Amino acid sequence: MKIKPLVMLLRPHQWLKNLILFFPAFLGGKLTTIAAFGHVLWLAPLAFCLASSAAYIFNDILDRDHDRHHPQKKFRPIAAGKISLSLAATLGAILLLAGLLAAAMVSKQFLFTLAAYLFISVGYSFGWKKRPIVDIFCISAGFLLRLLAGGFAFEVNISDWLFLSVFLLSIFLSAGKRAGEQILLGVVGGQHRVSLAAYPPGFLEGVMIFTGASVLVTYAMYTITHAYLVYTVPLCAFGLLRYLLRVKQGEGGDPTESLLKDKTLFVVGGLWVFMIGWGLYGSK
Repeated sequence: MKIKPLVMLLRPHQWLKNLILFFPAFLGGKLTTIAAFGHVLWLAPLAFCLASSAAYIFNDILDRDHDRHHPQKKFRPIAAGKISLSLAATLGAILLLAGLLAAAMVSKQFLFTLAAYLFISVGYSFGWKKRPIVDIFCISAGFLLRLLAGGFAFEVNISDWLFLSVFLLSIFLSAGKRAGEQILLGVVGGQHRVSLAAYPPGFLEGVMIFTGASVLVTYAMYTITHAYLVYTVPLCAFGLLRYLLRVKQGEGGDPTESLLKDKTLFVVGGLWVFMIGWGLYGSK
């Protein structure tokens, strides 16, 4: 058995989403104190990496027939026949149990949050992804639950404005992901993903526009409470517009792939992290 198909099956590039776990501590100015949490520092992200990979594996098992007719997903290991169903199912079960065990070693609240993430992931795989709007909220929940889990793991209270900003941003990104698929697949989109057929032309772009505008408002309100962070709002606006342009140009709407493949978005994201870090920790 070759290693590459196994690595592809785990989708390690999607683990980048788990950095959200550190957002509450980072944005709360408490990143320098999380070292005191010892094993939680690596157990928390490990739990979500294992659990999310398990969720991706089971989703790929269920979607293998549809994926074989998709221009991009047909290369996934299960759809391409590079990994057997029995091996994939066994690996998925092991990762799931390991993820839950790691989460239990963090805290009960963290474990319950991870369990909620897995419940939504299972519901998504078994049918919720076929329901318009519900599918967007399922994807959005993954971002939001990571944020809440990070708060529990590092004992940081999440402000109302930060919660709203991440919620609206996750809807914006989820709608962008679906809009990207709609543009890529065109008139046959409904054959590959049932929910795409239910979204009329322009609907998903409209969702992106109003949630993107809302993100700017809520994020601006969040930064006002932190004074000097207000200067990161222009970067936020630029990043939102760049992502929207990328989706409309048919370059794909997957948030993780967009950040990794789009040099402009990557640089903007890096500048945002630098400005936040300098503002919160540079004077200490």
